[in-house]
Amino acid sequence: MQPEELIGEIARYAADKKAIDVVELDLRGVLGYTDYFLVCSGNTGRQAKAIHDGILEGLKHEHEMLPRRVEGSAQAGWILMDYLDVVVHIFTPETREFYRLEQLWGEAPARAAGDGA
Repeated sequence: MQPEELIGEIARYAADKKAIDVVELDLRGVLGYTDYFLVCSGNTGRQAKAIHDGILEGLKHEHEMLPRRVEGSAQAGWILMDYLDVVVHIFTPETREFYRLEQLWGEAPARAAGDGA
């Protein structure tokens, strides 16, 4: 699956679990280790975990893909899922505001997921 397709599928699974503020950062030419970040939020740690579970199960069952690694926890407010070409960051709103990941990578083109290419 191409990275553009993968990020679209991840965004769809996140949306199915009511993720908010879903943003795709195009990091091609900016980073050497991944093409995209998908950044999204769940209103609570429990919802962040549900978003993680939805992405994990969707890609596992529909595309036979598992993340290379998963770090963080819903209790900490930040879950990272590494699919190599796409790295997923699932935050609670407070944690997302604290780390301001989109501003950190401000030079990278960003768009709300689902806007089309």
